[in-house]
This record gives sequence, C-alpha cells and structure tokens, in this order.
Amino acid sequence: MPKFVIEREIPKAGDLKKSELQGISQTSCGVLQQLGPQVQWVQSYVTDDKIYCIYIAPDEASVRKHAEMGGFPANSISVVRSIIDPTTAE
Repeated sequence: MPKFVIEREIPKAGDLKKSELQGISQTSCGVLQQLGPQVQWVQSYVTDDKIYCIYIAPDEASVRKHAEMGGFPANSISVVRSIIDPTTAE
C-alpha cells in the first residue's frame, strides 16, 4: 500500500502545548477509526509552522478524506517513491 507525506501548514505549530497536540492526535485517531484499517497514521513531525505526517493509505483521496473529516489542512500530499537512509550508502 502506498505511503504518503502530508504537509499541513499550521502557524505556530511548534508552540502547541502537549495537551493541544494530544487533542489533535485524538481527533485524528477518531477519524481513522471511522475510515477503517485501510488508512494508517505512522508518524508526524512538528516544526515551527508546519506538521509533516506520514500515512499509509490506498490513495490520495483517502488521505484527503481523513483531513476533511478531521478538519485538518492538507496543503500538500506526496506519494513516497523511495526511502533512503545512511545504510543506502553502503
């Protein structure tokens, strides 16, 4: 199943409190339960003004539906074509 990187523009995301991030996470998990197991949230990275999320889903439309149902921005959705890390250099 494809993996996606979602860029969410959220001003001052890096200043969100732990409780706020927990609330966002709870909302996301609630939507994922409604969508079923075909859409999976892997991990997210919070930066100053954006959150980058990694999802596994059958298609981009499923990722967009999750964003719409959760009230999250999805400013950019990209399919991961390859994964590299330091071991790729070996």
